Amino acid sequence: MAVMKIQPPFLKEGDKVAIISPSYCIDEKLLIEAKEFLERWGLKVHIGKNASKRNGPFAGSDEERLSDLQEMTDDRDVKAVLCSRGGYGLSRIIDKADFSALNTSPKWYSGYSDITVLHMWLNEVCGIMSVHGDMPLNFNNTEKQSNNFNTLKKALFGEQISYEWKGDFYNARNVSGEVTGGNLSLIYSLTGTKADLSARGKILIIEDVREYYYHLDRMLISLKLSGKLEDLSALVIGGMTKIKDASVPWGKDVEKTILEIVNEFSYPVLFNFPAGHTADNRAFYIGKEAKIEFNDDRATLLYV
Repeated sequence: MAVMKIQPPFLKEGDKVAIISPSYCIDEKLLIEAKEFLERWGLKVHIGKNASKRNGPFAGSDEERLSDLQEMTDDRDVKAVLCSRGGYGLSRIIDKADFSALNTSPKWYSGYSDITVLHMWLNEVCGIMSVHGDMPLNFNNTEKQSNNFNTLKKALFGEQISYEWKGDFYNARNVSGEVTGGNLSLIYSLTGTKADLSARGKILIIEDVREYYYHLDRMLISLKLSGKLEDLSALVIGGMTKIKDASVPWGKDVEKTILEIVNEFSYPVLFNFPAGHTADNRAFYIGKEAKIEFNDDRATLLYV
């Protein structure tokens, strides 16, 4: 039985939130546009002092990125921290961050992709819920669906969110469990760390982008060998985007690759969940109890 996670207070109009860049760099123009975007939600927005810096591909040095993460974590007036973009970099600093302030003043953190490292740390180490959702990098990207940002706002402000979608479903039956997951490559990278995935009895949602088929297979086989795929409540697959062949063709698509790995298990396996590196990337809670219900060719995930 999973230990109940701490749910931070939901946002309300007038709250202060922060944008930081704990991974790759981002243009200052996009940060300013994101600030204006969030201000239209009635929020007061602070941009981290290092958020637009550049050090190679990173948004400043490890020390600068950590400084912003620590400052916004310690600031009791900041009610949510939005990560500007993914890329890579959180793994380099996550173990140096002190999240003890969250014991008395929990807050929301949001993002996806490389931000999976932060989600897993918050959930597995700190016992705090977070929001897997689109980021300031995309707030004015017309290729992204409005649902991305509508559901992010609803999640942060505590409005009811649920998702109905069509896809290929296997072992379909109604289930419930705490939601966990995020980017598969980052979950895999945390194996053996404090933030190692604990998935027993949980709804595991995974997504990835620009991986090779055999990399996808290897990561899932590793999770299986370590027992992490044995006792799930359900396995939910979001966007598996631009998965590539190596020089030797893999010969199977994503769906068949995954099904061959988990075919001995009886829990539901659901494809085409609307989240990940896709145009339709809806926000969902990590660390919160949910249920999945089926109706003919559709599935619904709703939080309880």
